Amino acid sequence: MTYGEQMITDLWPMILYLVLVVGLVVLMLLVPHFLGGRRKSRAVNEPYECGIVPVGSTHFRVPIPFYLFAIFFVIFDLEAVFLFAWAIAVEEAGWLGFAEALVFIVILLVGLIYLWRLGALDWRTERQKLDLQKIEPR
Repeated sequence: MTYGEQMITDLWPMILYLVLVVGLVVLMLLVPHFLGGRRKSRAVNEPYECGIVPVGSTHFRVPIPFYLFAIFFVIFDLEAVFLFAWAIAVEEAGWLGFAEALVFIVILLVGLIYLWRLGALDWRTERQKLDLQKIEPR
């Protein structure tokens, strides 16, 4: 068997899988177009069709600290996945694995303390804190 024939023999399952995936995606995109309703009305084009008349704009600004908080959550939550994988293999990892996990946790704690001291976990900006102190003096 030549190299080209061997390559085709080895790759045909992957090519078949790719063709099936593309076919499924095309099918999922075309079937709703043909089976979907053709009704056009003002209510269909409104943002909410749940019986509540929309009031005002649907566009609103989300403050930057929300995004920072979400990013920090994702980062530190991902670290929990690594620790979970370590906890499953703790017996095989032994004391060296324990030391590595301990270094990992210490690095995370240093990062968390740094963010805390920097004020990155605070919801309010300095100006908002000052405005709040003017309204509600302590």
